[in-house]
Amino acid sequence: MKMILFRKFRVLILMVFLIACSMHIMIDLLPKLERRSNSACSCPHRQSEEPQNWGKHRPRTGPDSGWPNKHTLRILQDFSNEPSSNLSSHSLEKITATGDKTEALQRLEHFAQNSEGKKQFIGDANSSKNVPVKGSRLAALYEHPLYKRHLPSLTDEDTLFNVNTDIRFDPKAAENQEWHTQGKDGEYTQNGELSADAYPNWLRFHIGINRYELYSRYNPVIEAMLKDLVTQRITSVAMKSGGTQLKLIMTFQNYGQALFKPMKQTREQETPPDFFYFSDFERHNAEIAAYHLDRILDFRRVPPVAGRLVNMTKEIRDVTRDKKLWRTFFISPANNVCFYGECSYYCSTEHALCGKPDQIEGSLAAFLPDLALAKRKTWRNPWRRSYHKRKKAEWEVDPDYCEEVKQTPPYDSGTRLLDIMDMTIFDFLMGNMDRHHYETFEKFGNETFIIHLDNGRGFGKHSHDEVSILVPLSQCCRVKKSTHLRLQLLAKEELKLSTLMEESLQQDRLVPILIRPHLEAMDRRLRLVLQVLSDCVEKEGYASVVEDDLSSTAQTAAGAAAAAAAPLAPTTTQRR
Repeated sequence: MKMILFRKFRVLILMVFLIACSMHIMIDLLPKLERRSNSACSCPHRQSEEPQNWGKHRPRTGPDSGWPNKHTLRILQDFSNEPSSNLSSHSLEKITATGDKTEALQRLEHFAQNSEGKKQFIGDANSSKNVPVKGSRLAALYEHPLYKRHLPSLTDEDTLFNVNTDIRFDPKAAENQEWHTQGKDGEYTQNGELSADAYPNWLRFHIGINRYELYSRYNPVIEAMLKDLVTQRITSVAMKSGGTQLKLIMTFQNYGQALFKPMKQTREQETPPDFFYFSDFERHNAEIAAYHLDRILDFRRVPPVAGRLVNMTKEIRDVTRDKKLWRTFFISPANNVCFYGECSYYCSTEHALCGKPDQIEGSLAAFLPDLALAKRKTWRNPWRRSYHKRKKAEWEVDPDYCEEVKQTPPYDSGTRLLDIMDMTIFDFLMGNMDRHHYETFEKFGNETFIIHLDNGRGFGKHSHDEVSILVPLSQCCRVKKSTHLRLQLLAKEELKLSTLMEESLQQDRLVPILIRPHLEAMDRRLRLVLQVLSDCVEKEGYASVVEDDLSSTAQTAAGAAAAAAAPLAPTTTQRR
């Protein structure tokens, strides 16, 4: 009798288990089946319809509600608590092909000629009204009204650190006897009191961070800081924990810190065609070029980066206290000093970094404030790739993926979705496929900019345009008006993005940073971005695609568009 009861109990347990499994399978499959049944209806947006406000979603129910399913919500939520979420931080511790290009330009030209296009577009890049700019094109660009917009008045809630410049800093009160500032002769003198203006440049950079930008357009501290990155004496070196490739944390005499990425490829080398994006090399010149591109686009979301020629013996091996790093130094058969450190990829004798004989190029990216002082939130990029050899991400197979993103916080309100579009354009111009996470400053909540960190896998292929990077833009068809106008301005022949980049990169010590094919590729990709936006406007209407972010500033949108169409004044002086 007991044996029969025991068998019945086992059968009952088994049935409960099977029912639970079936329910889980049904829950996971139901949203996909719903999407397939709804995909038969492809209802295009009519231009006569009212522009959609994706910042305010309407509560809907039923199978056609479009609300993101549980799986998608899990993907899009904040991943700042993941163990690996801060691997990209500068922390102290740790479309298918878009068609023929000539046809695209003709479409842009045709659209610009009609009455709506004349109001909304600056003008075609090949316009006959182009006036050649004499002197510095970069200076002419920065004198343009689009680059002179003023920020809203800053309150204490809008600045990362609240510092009263009238208050004197007393090292004795702070129990720091070695605080010093740099004198005019380049030596260091100890002062009893320091005003905020006398702080080291890296600290003044940190103090200047606010809700809207990492640094202001014409902040002289940035130029001084770039000089510091190249000239300051390196006092200690340590390997950065996390990440797939070797990176070093360098500390300077003025206590500033920077992330050093050593040279792994020559300027002429392209990423091998059989390499996956997640196993590509991180290039030091890509980090430098990304910083300059970010400034030209007027995003100012990349921390300052400068190239430096480092003596591996005196400035790395002799000053490091990291025994693991020190042990990997050796002399090659060609009598060059080499090391390889410890990391996931390319840290072995076969992939050693060798000097000539002990000099090596590298990029130095200024550190953001310590996480203990200014916490940052790490978010998973909604259009993150699968990082798998065979699997595809959801956005690659679901053409309506953006609709789910737009209904998920923080993309359902504010400017976060538009900032993702900015980042998409930025990555496409560089050819960067490795944008898995992004960061924001926690203090500012969701109403702030995205920090563009870790750009080392950009500028890998000048002969190929990876149009899948533009999928977020083609799926969402949203862009800021300021970004749209600047892109059209940079496509003008008298300015030209490649020429501006070439001029800007001339200021770096490791010039040339990019070879000519990479510069020309940016012009080609810029035309593709404008083509995608033109197709979006044609399909959904200008008001639905272009979000007006200029009307709240001192210069109105109409004034910006009119000024953009005007010829550029010749200039010979450069102002940054």
